Formats: sequence, C-alpha cells, structure tokens
Amino acid sequence: MRPLRGPLVLGAIALLAAIGCDASGASARSGPDQGARVRLDQVGYLPDEAKRAYLMTAAAPAGRVRFEVENAQGETVLAGLSGRRTGSWNAAFPSVYVLDLTGLRGRGTYRVAVSGPGLRARSPDFRVGPASEVLAPLMPKLLRFFQAQRDGADVVPSVLGRRPSHLADRQATVYRPPREKDGEPVRGFVPVPGAAPVDVSGGWADAGDFLKFTATASYSVSVLYYADRYSTNRYHANRAAPGPADEADHGLTWLDKMWDERTRTLYAQVGTGVGGDGYLSDHDVWRLPESDDARQVRRGDPGYLLRYRPVFRAADPGAPISPNLAGRVAAAFALAAQTRARDAPEAARQALDQAARIFAQADTSPGDRLVTTYPHEFYPEASWEDDLEFGAVELARAARALGDGRADGWLRQAARWAAAHLESDRQGPLGIGDVGVLAHTDLIEALDQGAAGLGIDRAALVADLKRRLDGAAGRAARNPFGAGADPAVSDSAATSFGLAATARLYRRVSGDPSYDAFGTGQRGWALGANAWGSSFVIGAGTTFPRCPQHQAANLTEGAVLEGAVVNGPNAAAAFGDTAVLDGMRPCRIAGLAEYDGRGSRYSDDVGAWQSSEPADDYTASAVLMTALTS
Repeated sequence: MRPLRGPLVLGAIALLAAIGCDASGASARSGPDQGARVRLDQVGYLPDEAKRAYLMTAAAPAGRVRFEVENAQGETVLAGLSGRRTGSWNAAFPSVYVLDLTGLRGRGTYRVAVSGPGLRARSPDFRVGPASEVLAPLMPKLLRFFQAQRDGADVVPSVLGRRPSHLADRQATVYRPPREKDGEPVRGFVPVPGAAPVDVSGGWADAGDFLKFTATASYSVSVLYYADRYSTNRYHANRAAPGPADEADHGLTWLDKMWDERTRTLYAQVGTGVGGDGYLSDHDVWRLPESDDARQVRRGDPGYLLRYRPVFRAADPGAPISPNLAGRVAAAFALAAQTRARDAPEAARQALDQAARIFAQADTSPGDRLVTTYPHEFYPEASWEDDLEFGAVELARAARALGDGRADGWLRQAARWAAAHLESDRQGPLGIGDVGVLAHTDLIEALDQGAAGLGIDRAALVADLKRRLDGAAGRAARNPFGAGADPAVSDSAATSFGLAATARLYRRVSGDPSYDAFGTGQRGWALGANAWGSSFVIGAGTTFPRCPQHQAANLTEGAVLEGAVVNGPNAAAAFGDTAVLDGMRPCRIAGLAEYDGRGSRYSDDVGAWQSSEPADDYTASAVLMTALTS
C-alpha cells in the first residue's frame, strides 16, 4: 500500500452549510434531484474546448433527454438533447449519457438543468472563460498545499497554523534499512556503526503523515520546475506572487541535504512507517507534527523514533545509486540550474555540477529491485530507464543554457536511455512511476533545435507519446465517464491529471489536435465529471473532499487543506483496513456509496486513506496540468 498518509476534519456541518452543499455532495441551490444526476467539470472550461457533461439516470428514458444551460441570471443560453448512452455504471444508475456543451463559448457562470418524465437534475455552477479566469486560480491553491506540507523550521504559519517541527532532524542518526518480510520489519532498527549524524531537516512531509522520501520529493521538485517553464508570465503576471519554482526551491534545499557530497551518499528516507521491536512508527500515532519535538524519550522508549527519526541510505557511501533515484534527483538539480541560468548563473552552475555528480553515480544494471522507500511497497516502482533519460536530457538543457561543453554527451546518453525505455515493458502513464513523457518531450525539442547523431528517431518518441494516449483512450472508451485512468486502481486522480498533461505535451511536439478533447475530459473527470460528482482537489469546484486523511489539517480547528489532490476512487476490495487511530477527529461525508460502481469506491472519510489521503506527487501532477493548459 501507499504510506498511511493522514485526515482533515472541518467541522463538517458548519462547513457544508457555509458552502451550500448537503452531505451527498449535491448543490443546495439546485433543489432535489430525482432519478438523475449531472456530472461535469466543476472548475470549468475554456471557450474553444470540447465540453462534455454526463447524465446518470436511474432508469433508461423513453427517448433523448432535453437539457438546458442557464447563465447566472437564470436565462437559457444553450439547449440540446442528450447524446449517446456510454454504458451502465451501477444498479442504481444503469444508464449514463453524454451532454455536449461544446457550443457554450461565452464567458460566464453557468449550470445545466435536465428535466423529463421521472427525471430532474441540476448541475453545480461552472465557469467558461479564458485560462486566466478558469484555471489560473488553481495554481496558488495547489502551491498552498506544498506550503502546508513543509517540515522543519521554515514553515508557513498562515497555512494550517503550522509551527516548526521535527527539529531533531538536524542531527539525525543513520540506520540500516530494516530487513523486510511482507512489508514488515523482521528485526529492529540498527544504527550504522561509525556513521556521523546528518542534517536532513526541512523539506515536505510526503502526504498526510510526516515521512519524507527522496523518491517523492525528487519527482515533485522536478515537476514543479518543469511546470514553471509554462507558468511564468502566464499564471503569475505579477512575478512577486509565488510560482511553482519558488516552492520547488524549498524542496530542492532539502534534496541538497539528502546528498552528502563529501561521502557521495544519497539518503532515501527520513522516518519510518512500520514499527517493530517495541518502536512506534509514524503511522501508529495521530498527532500534530510539532508534538514530536516535545516527547521526553530515551533510546528504547516506544516513541523514540518519533522524535529522533531515523534516516536511511539509498546505497553505501560511494556505491552505485538506484537509477530511478539518481536520474530523478539529477533532473531536479538540472531543472533548477535551467531556472537560475539567466538571473543567478553561479548558483546555476553549482546545481548543474551537483546534478552531474549524482547522475554519474547511477547504477545502470540495477537488477529487479529498485530503491524507492523502506518498505518498497509504499512506492513500488519498476521503471528506471525513463529516469536516466530524464536526468540526462535535463543535464543537457542546463548545460546548453550555461554554455557548458558537456551538453552533447548528455544528449547522447538521453537518447541511449530513451531507446532502452522504448524497448522495455515497464512503461506507464505520467506520474511518479514513469517520467518518460517529460523526458521524451525535452529530447524531441533538442532534436528540433538541431541535435544530430543521437541515434534516436524523433518519430519514434512522438509515437511513444501517442501510444500512451491510445492506451488510455481505449480505457476511456469503455468507461461511462470517459476516464482514461482506472478508478479501481490507486492514484486515479493523479493519473488523470498526468494524462491531461500528456495530451498537452503531445500536441506541443506533434501538432496533432486529435487528443485535445481526451485531455480535457481527463481534467474534467478529476474535477467533477465522474460518478461521485466530486472534484478530487480540495477547494476546487463546488463539491470536493471535506475529510482528507491528513494529521495536521485534521487536528487544526477550522482548517481547509486547500489545493490538496487526494487519491480519489480506488478498488472497493482495498477498503478492508480503513484506519481509526486514537486522537483522530471523526469526519465522514455520507451519501457517496450509492455512486460506487464497477469495482470502485470513493469514500470521503478521514479513516479511508485509500481515497482521502492527499500526496505531494498527486498535487505536483495537477500543477503541471494547470501550467500547461492555456
């Protein structure tokens, strides 16, 4: 499983009343629905985009159903008939139909009304307008989530009332990774003899808990810098406002601590999510993070590893580093170098040199097991050629920006690893497990800029992007709501944002608009055009998660974890071990079970980490999607 990543209690009744929603997630102003539900992107659409909503019905209507689109004044501005039936969702809603809203192009706020024999439904409000009005407001919310995740001394007090936390990480003891059996330690945590304490303070908590992982941080930092290329002067016209690179800088500062230049050691993790031999793990205690600093404990006490958190190496000093980590961490520093090349060239060169040293230490014959986290099952990953391609191409871009003569060599390495990734059977959608989409896009751009003799065909890279979209589009064609991600598999919300970003990048390098509507549909699915009628981004849309499993938010009165992307739907069979811990403030939104279907479930419940836990990598994918959509 993913780490037990934490809840949020909002004072549910008061909050629901304040935002005009009942516990089922339906808009209070729209009146009671009867026999039908309308699902759409609750954030909105750009004028020229395909706009698809869905009508769920409890019984098949006699014919096509009429719908109307009303503006904020209640005037009908568009009318039509339901389109094709896309399939059955569950026993309660055996029929789903498309409502085509593409003709709606005027700027404004709208809602959809459906009426017919035995049917009545109204949608939440949504916007149509330019990206600056519709999608730009998402960016500061998403970045605010990363601010909520900050650990160490450099927290943002205005976000969740955060206070400095885990200050003992400044002198963390290095431990041997625990031996595992079925994801559990089979012996205690043993310090590495003779290893000096290390400063691994700061960074971001990974999710709803307080663990910190190089695997997730390197992905998030890289994606935030990547997104900043597209968001500068677009979503942040006033550059005094924080952009993705500003928060990426915070994450990079921590990654710099996780790499010991003197001993050439990369550290993989701070804290442990599995207890044993009398030790409590991060996942065993529900608390505010700053409370760990107040624990009066000695070695051997159950809470010792909560205050004095262990740090684990990715490899022995100077030894080859798991290539997924080496490639992605190198990419993070190289992307930082690109961002700083113009305004801070000396800092950019330092970042480039650090990226180069980490990349050079990558294990290029890793075998079957990659280092991700301890235990590996928290973030299982099999793909690694994509990470080396990503690291190499970002090194080349940084070198080009700084006039460094190593650029061509890194481009040749990027092409080598791209070819290996194309030949592998370990490819997946854009996300923490596969960054090939980002690497391919930048390698294609290098080819377009005249790079020659790389031994890689541009057409093959473009075809691979298309193949990834084709696979997801095939799944979408079989899903009543057009979901390219499987809602019965973990990370479906983040995967949807990744697919939307992939469609944008594919259009950028191919000029082919064939997947534009598909990409818009994936964004829409994650923002409300799904069976549950919920956005999976807190604070985005009318109906969004109220009870995420996030400790700091749950225990902070009146807190809203704005911008957090939660897991979303998951396999119904995965909900057997929902967690209720001492100190957890109860929070659950009722009325969602009737929308579960096709083996999937979504539960807005503080105990349901399977659905409600947010994560850094989830939110980073949404940042990228937002930056790319213009």
